[in-house]
Amino acid sequence: MIRTIGGAVMAAALAGTALGSAPAAAQGSFSDNAIRIGVLNDQSGLYAEYGGQGSVEAARMAVEDMGGKIGSVPIEILTADHQNKPDIASAIARQWYDRDNVDAIMELTTSSVALAVQGLSKEKKKITITTGAATSDLTGKACSPYGYHWAFDTRALAVGTGGALTRAGGNTWFFLTADYAFGSALEADTSKVVLANGGKVLGSVRHPLSNQDFSSFLLQAQGSKAKVIGLANAGLDTSNAIKQAAEYGIVEGGQKLAALLFTLSEVHGLGLKVAQGLTLTEGWYWDANDETRAFGQRYMKRTGRMPNMIQAGTYSAVLSYLKAVKAAGTDETDAVNAKLKELPVDDVFAHGGIVQPNGRMVHDMYLFEVKKPAESKGPWDLYKLISTIPGKEAFATAAESGCPLTAAK
Repeated sequence: MIRTIGGAVMAAALAGTALGSAPAAAQGSFSDNAIRIGVLNDQSGLYAEYGGQGSVEAARMAVEDMGGKIGSVPIEILTADHQNKPDIASAIARQWYDRDNVDAIMELTTSSVALAVQGLSKEKKKITITTGAATSDLTGKACSPYGYHWAFDTRALAVGTGGALTRAGGNTWFFLTADYAFGSALEADTSKVVLANGGKVLGSVRHPLSNQDFSSFLLQAQGSKAKVIGLANAGLDTSNAIKQAAEYGIVEGGQKLAALLFTLSEVHGLGLKVAQGLTLTEGWYWDANDETRAFGQRYMKRTGRMPNMIQAGTYSAVLSYLKAVKAAGTDETDAVNAKLKELPVDDVFAHGGIVQPNGRMVHDMYLFEVKKPAESKGPWDLYKLISTIPGKEAFATAAESGCPLTAAK
């Protein structure tokens, strides 16, 4: 059985209204009468298309693919909108753990939210698998024995887009950076890659989250004369920056925009006329092979859209968690945790993925170029594959990550 607790606002999430009724008694080695997974993300703000209800639907698909239950114990999905606010996210997570007996929380768009909820979950001895937030600190200095990071991180994005553009001659950079944990981490990780490849960082400017007017920031970037303007932001912030950069003729003037976290959803929303030629890094693409195309079409029938790496990654995270529960024969945290780190990730998102001791799931990443309108054969035919980045290059090792649980002695 799949049960959803909705929440477009905090009040609705905390009301905990359930659809359907739970079985009367606990079964087998399970702590309650259901296996409960929470999908906590932005469903109404600047990241709503980036993950949003699409991630919720992907989670439901994973539950269906497990048959809706493990043994005779039903699987339930709870969902809420955290509004990109760590305090709201933490309140929802606390209620889910204390009142609703949620076993694990997924997605966690927005790095400040993910860090807060992962910290609370560590205290509660509960599992989180982050797919929507980017900061590499989640499996670095802020790592948790029960925290996992699945689809990508700021280091992988930096290695992909930052490394490729610097090696291609874009050896001077200026950053437009979202002023919170994610933006800082993405700028820092990309700067390291730029410097390691012989480039220079000429400066940076920080902008508020969910910013509307990028004119002053873009003028500073333009005035820097940097060959590459690195957009260390995401969602509508990146889209708005790209649109306004076009108005200022920044690309026409010879500077290149690097969308350091830009997914299929945002490219589709922006349109190829504006997005063409952008270089970006993702961990998954629906048109990669027959398996991904079949998954994409199945998702499209349910949502009217193709999934991006966040949504496909959420499918993988939920499926992997449920496989671990099944292998452990229980939803008890330590037993499931051991299986999550032991089992390979083998699904439509990643084949042969490895979960490191710090919770980082290692898989290949992909460098793409956005197609020109004339090259596209359909509304979602948006990318040309430039190169595959092996997982061992994209992600830090557990010892290198800065995680105090796994740091090299």
